[in-house]
Amino acid sequence: MTIELEMLTWTAVLTLLIWIPYILARIMNIGLIETLTYKNDNAPVPAWAERAKKAHYNAIENLIPFTVLILVAHSMEVSNEATQSAAIAYFWLRVAHYVVYTASIPFGRTLMFAGAWLAQICIASQIIIS
Repeated sequence: MTIELEMLTWTAVLTLLIWIPYILARIMNIGLIETLTYKNDNAPVPAWAERAKKAHYNAIENLIPFTVLILVAHSMEVSNEATQSAAIAYFWLRVAHYVVYTASIPFGRTLMFAGAWLAQICIASQIIIS
């Protein structure tokens, strides 16, 4: 497995797991039954949990273009230091994005998002020039 595919796999695993803190916060705040039966969908949860939910949505939205880029690069056999470094950077920037967004660290969310976006641009450029 290439480094790019490995990072895609880890990014998918991350995206599969980062919903858990939000749902646990709902269970702790409104209860298990209410959470599972949707009786209180609009019940307030802590601000950090709302940010975690938004970070998860953002991760899902960005997983699609990242996946496409990695799979296109793989199908075209485009794998070099730039694509490998960009894929690794993308994963760690997505981890950091979730953490800083959930923790409400000023400017962190935007910087991590921009870095991950640039990593995708790097992969796209390697595909285009090959």
